[in-house]
Amino acid sequence: MVYYFKSNVVDPPAFIYVGKDKVENEELIKHGWDEDFHVDKLSSAHIYLRLPEGQSWEDIPTELLTDCAQLTKANSIEGNKKDNINIVYTPWSNLKKDGSMATGQVGFKDQRKVKRILVETRVNAIINRLNKTKEEKFPDLWQEKEDRLKVVRAKEKKVALERKKEEAKIAKERKEKAWQRDHAYDDVFTEDALESSTNEGRSADYFDDFM
Repeated sequence: MVYYFKSNVVDPPAFIYVGKDKVENEELIKHGWDEDFHVDKLSSAHIYLRLPEGQSWEDIPTELLTDCAQLTKANSIEGNKKDNINIVYTPWSNLKKDGSMATGQVGFKDQRKVKRILVETRVNAIINRLNKTKEEKFPDLWQEKEDRLKVVRAKEKKVALERKKEEAKIAKERKEKAWQRDHAYDDVFTEDALESSTNEGRSADYFDDFM
């Protein structure tokens, strides 16, 4: 089971989701999207933020980060009881999982892609607002990820095709300009042009007319 929340602090609303338990967290780790949030150095649920297309994990609006951080704190048994805790977040692609790690536990491939948010205290108004949007679902996480990848691949293929057409158009225009440049004086050297530019075969009267 996965719990879904809707954050209305941005427009359009953002979707935040979390696994019911550490076993469900494993599935989210395996098939997750975008950002992962959890309490630094404490056991906690992994909160995921589904970013809209084109949104970078490095410029998430502050209000949305706060919603995610508060929800992460609230879903940590130990972290929820403490003040001044750090919530860490990173792109899902930066998560590292190996056989030595416990169920639901993760590491990071690149520490430079890990950011921290200080949460001084729990803000019940935020948690209550998010809980009002809470939905329980039983998604096929693998299929959701496959469907998303198909859409991404289709868009990438379209962009690559358009780029290829544009490159072919530019190459054709360059070729045409090169041909025009190389043949700019072709008319000057035709038989008629050469004949009109030579005095060979002209009568003596031609020189009289010229003088």
